[in-house]
Amino acid sequence: MSLKTLDTTELATKTGNLYESVVVLAKRARQIDARVKQELDAKLAYYDDLSLDAVDELRSNEDQARISVEYEKKAKASLLAADEMLGEEINFRNKNIEE
Repeated sequence: MSLKTLDTTELATKTGNLYESVVVLAKRARQIDARVKQELDAKLAYYDDLSLDAVDELRSNEDQARISVEYEKKAKASLLAADEMLGEEINFRNKNIEE
């Protein structure tokens, strides 16, 4: 896993306030994380209803572990959210500011 530094000044310019940018990033990261969790649960749900003998059960456990590791290697939701914000792919609004 590698670290990625973010320019806080650039993040602050996206919303006008660094703290507001962090809130937007956190909300978007939770959305991404929820979507990824649903995908993982859907893939693993296939194995829940199977009635298998001991050999097939072992193979099934290996498949489930492989799927889980595959999802663990994906980019983290917070990094994806930051990339989206810096790429101006996130739409957000401040309810407190009247337009």
